[in-house]
Amino acid sequence: MKQGSTLFLRLVIYLIGLAVLGLCVILAGVSISGNAGMFLPVMPLMLIAAIPFFFGLYQGLLLLRYVEKGTAFSFLSVKAIKNIKYCAFTISVLYAAGMPYIIYVADKDDAPGAVAIGLIFIFAPLITSVFAAVLEKLLQNAIDIKKENDLTV
Repeated sequence: MKQGSTLFLRLVIYLIGLAVLGLCVILAGVSISGNAGMFLPVMPLMLIAAIPFFFGLYQGLLLLRYVEKGTAFSFLSVKAIKNIKYCAFTISVLYAAGMPYIIYVADKDDAPGAVAIGLIFIFAPLITSVFAAVLEKLLQNAIDIKKENDLTV
């Protein structure tokens, strides 16, 4: 497969990575200066959640490389999708662990929007994880059918 067909997706992954890296630098600066107010205890959790996020982006780049090489239907692709699934689930669990404190702060500060934003940070990676699980299962079934057809020829 031509490299140009996945160039746009690769560019999007790099731009998302740069945006999140910039956000991490800002969050680290706010955490160090202590200007986060009541949300200061949640800032380290957000920085920790960036680790599986960047690993998931790396796995996405690997998956695009497998597509470019023509080995999209391989065990390595299934492994990359499985890693993306685990990363998304880990991010969701990390934000869910911090949600009780967010609810407490939102109740104390009378800011119901903070709870809605917190729920978005929980459910967006969870939906990604479920989608990756379905894609993993479909890809594994396709690989099994391909192996079966290769054996019958």
